[in-house]
Amino acid sequence: MKTPHDIGKRAAKLRGEINRHRELYHTHDKPEISDTAYDSLIRELEDIEKRYPELRTPDSPTERVGGAPLPEFVKVAHKVVQWSFNDAFTEEDMRDFDKRVKKFIKAETGREEIPTYICELKIDGLKIVLEYEKGVLVRAATRGDGVVGEDVTQNVRTIHSVPLRLAKPENIIVEGEVWISKSNLKRLNRRQKKAGKSLYANPRNVAAGSIRQLDPKIAAARRLDNFVYDIARFDGTIPESQGEELELLASLGFKVNRHWKHESDIDGAISYWREWKKKNTKENYLIDGVVVKVNEMRFQEALGYTGKAPRWGIAFKFPAEQVTTVLTDIVFQIGRTGVITPVAVLRPVLVAGSTVSRATLHNEDEIKRLDVRIGDTVILQKAGDIIPDIVSVVRKLRTGREKPFIFPTHISECGGDGSIERAPGQAAHRCVVRDSQTLQKRKLRYFASKAGLDIAECGPKVVEALMNAGLVSTFPDFFTLKRGDVLALPRFAEKSADNLLESIEKARETTLPRLLTGLSIDHVGEETAHLLALNFKTVDAVSKATVEELEIIPGIGTVVAESAFVWFRNPANKKMLARLLREIKIKKVAVNNNGKFSGMTFVLTGTLPTLERIHAGDIIRKNGGSISSSVSKNTAYVLAGNNPGSKLKTAKKLGVKVMGEEEFRNLIL
Repeated sequence: MKTPHDIGKRAAKLRGEINRHRELYHTHDKPEISDTAYDSLIRELEDIEKRYPELRTPDSPTERVGGAPLPEFVKVAHKVVQWSFNDAFTEEDMRDFDKRVKKFIKAETGREEIPTYICELKIDGLKIVLEYEKGVLVRAATRGDGVVGEDVTQNVRTIHSVPLRLAKPENIIVEGEVWISKSNLKRLNRRQKKAGKSLYANPRNVAAGSIRQLDPKIAAARRLDNFVYDIARFDGTIPESQGEELELLASLGFKVNRHWKHESDIDGAISYWREWKKKNTKENYLIDGVVVKVNEMRFQEALGYTGKAPRWGIAFKFPAEQVTTVLTDIVFQIGRTGVITPVAVLRPVLVAGSTVSRATLHNEDEIKRLDVRIGDTVILQKAGDIIPDIVSVVRKLRTGREKPFIFPTHISECGGDGSIERAPGQAAHRCVVRDSQTLQKRKLRYFASKAGLDIAECGPKVVEALMNAGLVSTFPDFFTLKRGDVLALPRFAEKSADNLLESIEKARETTLPRLLTGLSIDHVGEETAHLLALNFKTVDAVSKATVEELEIIPGIGTVVAESAFVWFRNPANKKMLARLLREIKIKKVAVNNNGKFSGMTFVLTGTLPTLERIHAGDIIRKNGGSISSSVSKNTAYVLAGNNPGSKLKTAKKLGVKVMGEEEFRNLIL
């Protein structure tokens, strides 16, 4: 049936009017009609498109409700490599940046040139890349590793501030930030609380998680927002300045943060940063710094890029946020080797976008240094994505009811009688009983984990089920499991049993570093395991090495050497290892002496947002770099994630470059 002309005309007018009001509300913050009136226009258009599907267009406002769920995200190669900016933390860093810019411009142009700067707020969200053909949105992708991202077009279509059609039919690729407002996060958490679900703490994580939902309707319900700040590729005339570029983006219908400012020199840029350092919390979105860019495009072109970032811009971060809260208790975490870590239980507090309720106290000496007591008001500090440290105690707020903490002599989770001891010459305490069921369970879990032999289908619950059934009590037992054994376990069907056995078969081929890591030898973590493998090549050579042969290896030391020596001479360990080696095959790992990290030493600390530390280590070694367990003046980089501990402090004292996961990904491009 032919669509009536007046119906088609009505649908076109509705789309135009809805888009106009959308832009007024979401881009310019100047609504002309009420939300209910706007919704009424949407419903009328939905009704028309339902009756006449041929009238539906790719840029229709009705596309924002979310389509059918996706089976998976598709990887997409970026047409333009996606960079991120280097960080500055002090005014001195910014003046150094200004000097480098001027020096490089002079070297490239042969003249003394004075650049000006554009200052933009650095929004704490998720970077997104939008591609338009003839003015219509055709693709939206996450940044990914800068070269390859994920296609999230369906989810981005649900964001009302992202135009589905531009004001002009341009071919353009732009970069922006997806974020969730503070008010929408509160609304979302009210809904979570009502449903009896856990609350969301970090707006950035909510934004990232929403964009990566396979069901676009979930993304639509989150009410995400967007700012666009850069042109990656444009078929039209490129503006002559960064400021003109922002104006062009706004004229095309993109939502551009209105607080950007043109400053004539670096002093002006620093003043802008100082201003927003004081008032950034007043905005309805999280701001974690200021991005400063050279304004003149001809200078940007002359400056170009380093191997990992633009020379013409820098992210000037706000200083570490400090908050106060109350320490309500001190509990203990027990590692797989029996090492005991005291953890402060805190009254939940929001710091730098995350709700924090725990912070490591490292060891008994740190507790004594801080003189921290149960009931104390403490100061927490958090910079960027780093989990807070307890900086100090507010002693003037003590009431006299605070309880000094006495380090225990027994912890029941250690097994046996629960006895603990302080390791000679070390700050750490450990369980006296080293072969308890509790510790063995942790060791088996770690052996099967990604850091160990990477038995993909063997998570903590599966390990516990295998132990409870008496099927696994030591490492080789994983490789003797039969199909009938697994099928007899609770909640195991044929498919899940086959998946587990298949992952065990894959794990039979491993590397020497993975094996040494998975054995849970005291003081032998991922980095040390790689050092041992690099120097001894075979497990037989490691097992026969003397203390002297071990401790002369740079990065090993006497404590590690003695620990490894004792482990390999323990009769029970020797017997177990012999059994294990009959079940697995150790493959050689090639060493790249000509890679981009050749001669560089990295230290990894904390938990990275998306990248497993062992995989980060693999990337470093494949590129010729090495990894150390301790920071020194010879360390090239410290790769820091959440809960980094003392290594971060040491890096800052020594002036060693610290980077997060995003910067690391840029480095490996």
